[in-house]
Amino acid sequence: MKKILWLLCITLIVGACSTQKPVTTKTEPAQELIAEVDLDTLDIESMVDEGEGEENEEVETTLSPYSPTAKRVNDLLHTKIDVRFDWAKEEVYGKVTLRLKPFFNPTSTLTLDAKGMEFKKVQFAGNEQQLKYKYEDNQQIVIQLGRSFNRSEEYSIYLEYTARPKGDGGSDAITSNQGLFFINPRNEELGKPQQIWTQGETEWNSRWFPTIDRPNERCTQELYVTVEQKFKTLSNGILATSTNNADGTRTDYWKMDLPHAPYLFMLAVGDFAVVKDKWRNIEVAYYVEPEYEADARDIFAHTPEMLEFFSNKLGVNYPWPKFSQIIVRDYVSGAMENTTAVVFGDFIQKHKWELIDDSNDKIVAHEMFHHWFGDYVTSESWPNLTMNEGFANYSEYLWFEHKYGSDYADHHLLTEQGGYIGSAAGGIHPLIYFGVKDKDDMFDAHSYNKGGAILHMLRRYVGDEAFFTALKNYLTQNAFKAVEAHNLRLAMEEVSGEDLNWFFNQWYFASGHPKLNIEYSYDAAAKEAVVQVKQTQDERGVPGVFVIPVAVDVYANGRSMRHDIRVDQREQTFRFPASAKPDLINFDADRALLAEIEDNKSEEELVFQFKNAPKFMDRNEAIERLMSLESDEILGLLSTALNDRFYSIRSIALDNLPEEVSPELLTKLRDLAQNDKHSEVRSKALSALADSGDPQTLAVAKAAFEKEQALSVRASALGIIYQENEEEGLALAEKLSETAKGPLLEAIAGIYTDKGDAKFLPFFEKRLKDVDGFTAISFFESYQILASGGDQATIDKTIETLKNFGTSSDPSLWRKFGAVKALNDLRNDFRVKARSAAGTEKTTLTSNADRIAKIIDDIKSKETNAELKSVYDQLPVIK
Repeated sequence: MKKILWLLCITLIVGACSTQKPVTTKTEPAQELIAEVDLDTLDIESMVDEGEGEENEEVETTLSPYSPTAKRVNDLLHTKIDVRFDWAKEEVYGKVTLRLKPFFNPTSTLTLDAKGMEFKKVQFAGNEQQLKYKYEDNQQIVIQLGRSFNRSEEYSIYLEYTARPKGDGGSDAITSNQGLFFINPRNEELGKPQQIWTQGETEWNSRWFPTIDRPNERCTQELYVTVEQKFKTLSNGILATSTNNADGTRTDYWKMDLPHAPYLFMLAVGDFAVVKDKWRNIEVAYYVEPEYEADARDIFAHTPEMLEFFSNKLGVNYPWPKFSQIIVRDYVSGAMENTTAVVFGDFIQKHKWELIDDSNDKIVAHEMFHHWFGDYVTSESWPNLTMNEGFANYSEYLWFEHKYGSDYADHHLLTEQGGYIGSAAGGIHPLIYFGVKDKDDMFDAHSYNKGGAILHMLRRYVGDEAFFTALKNYLTQNAFKAVEAHNLRLAMEEVSGEDLNWFFNQWYFASGHPKLNIEYSYDAAAKEAVVQVKQTQDERGVPGVFVIPVAVDVYANGRSMRHDIRVDQREQTFRFPASAKPDLINFDADRALLAEIEDNKSEEELVFQFKNAPKFMDRNEAIERLMSLESDEILGLLSTALNDRFYSIRSIALDNLPEEVSPELLTKLRDLAQNDKHSEVRSKALSALADSGDPQTLAVAKAAFEKEQALSVRASALGIIYQENEEEGLALAEKLSETAKGPLLEAIAGIYTDKGDAKFLPFFEKRLKDVDGFTAISFFESYQILASGGDQATIDKTIETLKNFGTSSDPSLWRKFGAVKALNDLRNDFRVKARSAAGTEKTTLTSNADRIAKIIDDIKSKETNAELKSVYDQLPVIK
């Protein structure tokens, strides 16, 4: 599963982030970092008081919380499901046959997870006699088998039931636990398709069919689904038959002959265009809404190539009979790796021109890699979730490294490391976390970001050949089994020949990460470069000393010398031969260490590092540090940075241009605006030209607007055209207002807000539902700014519109937050204006502000997402 990560960036927007930003090799500009951050909400309570001495130690008198792997009493061998639906009632009519046997010990009962169901028949398959059962708390059915069965005896249970899937909660990662969802079931929402889709993780498929809903269970599967003939269906495995029925329905029969966990079962129904592809002899299919049929191969670009790459890299071929990907509406998470049939939210459904420099490679790779790590080999319990998600997270690095090079991959790794470190400021826990209170809380920056980052460290430590050989063995030895972290350790030890308990104990089973202070000096008398390392992490709840194998590069006399060291003390000094004072000593030269590092390099050393150290993170750290120091050296690096091989360094350079631009620099800016390979650089270069007053800016902008497909570049160009010629810019904006998306839609909103004409309000009201991500926040803000200058009727309508978005069940947290933030801004605006007003005007302004305040309080009281409520509480309020 891939989360949609948004909370930290919203916190930054409202100006209330408490995350400290250390001077570190693992920092990144907010705009680069925030899109990748998972915010962990779990806190670790220290077992020792803050006072010193043994008398302050608390004696534990109760067992610590422990979430065990589910006990296996019966072994589920095969599941046969037959379902049809009542769309109007949102009900599932099901028949299920389960083939089982006792796992080891004899048993006379069978307990199935079956949430919110009404049972009509419970019997042995082929036998009409009803079995006795108890239905406990509407959650589990306990069936009396009538006699004891032993582990050599198989038996089959048949159940007929009605399921009425209803959610009773959710989490940051999976916003609803409903299990099966009817989208626009009564066809009441104009322009919205009718769909049914499922979301089984963590244990929510048991809302639509009875099963043993645990990750350490697995079985083969058959699914018969009856739908109207106009709909297409998708499920796990192969579509074996499709039969038209006399009543105008059709029954599709999907068959999965390889065993997988019940949470990975899926079903989707709707009006989809299906585009077929192929990898080797395996069918690859893309399910999209008909409007996007021509874009399907771009939406899921490189899918066959990824299957080939991962199969070769792991030495284990993709093990399943097909690979399908489907996009659905109102999805309650980012994406889900259901075996052979991945489900994505519609945020990835874009036209080809929307995907320029914003591809879906990362999320497609993530869900695909789960088919080895998660589907083929499965975490035995949710506390072990990183055995699924950490690997899927690291697949993103592997793909970027293969397809786009090491700079691209390291840029991604930097954001992942920063995401974990940022979230850890709000609470830490062991990566393998048996003390978790709720299984859904495992979907955080530990399981994902930290899990992926430590796999990268392990790869660097044992070496590529040993790492990937061990992964092949791990997959082969544990195929179709449930695993825990020790299975990975044993596979790595078997290949490397080295005891790796120290690595797994500190990174998988302990909490936190090292915080390091690094000092550099030169001992001229001894002719030695000196590195002093202090581990400064808080020793409460975190290892006081981490074992850190790390490389140090010493640059002197025109060459570099690498030294491999092992940091294993709280304070440690290392000395390296150097005939002259080094130009640079580069700690963690591989840039693999997950740590907060206060790296005390001089400005001169940072400039040398930028120009000579080989990795993207070297250059990024140097230029970011020089920026934070407000160093004059930045200007001298501009020419080099603007020609850097990686786009984000060029982008940073464009953010730090001098006020006065030389003719040579203007020429460079024009070239970047027109010819750079990355749209972000082209967009920023256009804006820089406009700021410089270059007389050629308008011509460059018009040319870009005409020929460009990248939305960010067209948006910058439109803004420049409007600044230079309002009438022409406004005409272009009006021409595109119906179809514009993303940054271009945001630019049009800015133009309309600048005009201040209420005639543009219908544009906002029509397009509010279309915005998401950062665009949603600025778009809702522009809407309320424009509306705030209208009459009372306009203001009333605006308040009601924003209220509806804030209280809706809209799965987009961006839109909900954008609406509430806009309401809050409107309230503050009215209160500020009321201070200088008098009479009736003051009364009206105050009344509007008070009314909005009550609406916001009502929205917060009804909001079920705790993190969203927390961010609402951080919005600034003017009294």
